[in-house]
Amino acid sequence: MPEARLHDGSTIELETHGDGPALLLPVNPRPVEGTQAEQMRKWGTDPALGRSLIDGLSDAFRVIAFDYEGHILAEPKPDTLTPAAVANDMLAVADAAGVERFGYYGYSWLALTGLQLAIRTDRLSALAMGGFPPIGGPYAEMLRVTTATSELAVPAGTDPKPGPRPDAQDWSEYDWSTVEVTMTEPQTRQFVTLYEALQDFDDVAAQARVDCPRLCFVGSADEIHYGERWGNVTVRMAEPITNRRTELEHLGWTVHILEGLDHMRAMQADRVLPILRPWLATALSGG
Repeated sequence: MPEARLHDGSTIELETHGDGPALLLPVNPRPVEGTQAEQMRKWGTDPALGRSLIDGLSDAFRVIAFDYEGHILAEPKPDTLTPAAVANDMLAVADAAGVERFGYYGYSWLALTGLQLAIRTDRLSALAMGGFPPIGGPYAEMLRVTTATSELAVPAGTDPKPGPRPDAQDWSEYDWSTVEVTMTEPQTRQFVTLYEALQDFDDVAAQARVDCPRLCFVGSADEIHYGERWGNVTVRMAEPITNRRTELEHLGWTVHILEGLDHMRAMQADRVLPILRPWLATALSGG
């Protein structure tokens, strides 16, 4: 199985499925099983989400799948997970797969990763962002949340109990005042590093540097409330897209609002594929 060498010298496995225009897909290609799968179902998340996306796209595209989030949780990069480093990691994956031009789809923080990639390379042929706004992004709010999470993290070297991944929680129903942080301090601090580096990022000015077809979508109910332990922060993913839809479309974005869906529900394959697949077929038609 091919591997890509990332910015810190670690390696990540990638799987390639199908033929056609290349698409980078940072998802876990292997369905989660056992206790972790049971816990993911408890949180309302499909343990086979990555596989469902791959299966729904690989008959029309060359899907290059790699579990980037799983990798950085297994091998944390607390001091080096900057936007530039993550973008370089994505290019390293494309290089390892032997593709020069490629599309990219990411959800939540992996969507903002796609935007950072788009402004740093001319190799991107299409950008699809789900669950994170291309303009008006909540970078300050996410820094407050990740900083608080890092302060609550379990000490390094311990073996925390399995917990839901950062993008796999039922944001609308869970009582954040009672949640226990299950990630270690190095695991959480890498996200602090990422959002610290984004505090001066002007996502509106950056739009002039995105020169490929672009798609964004969000659930209309994607608003995450964090309790007192997190500084009573509210992270609004939907509002910047719904309120600034005309501006986004003027900037060249194809915009979809999934009515009534929250952050978790809007990332499920049965919601994503009807939007993503036909759009990619047009955006990547030049191959």
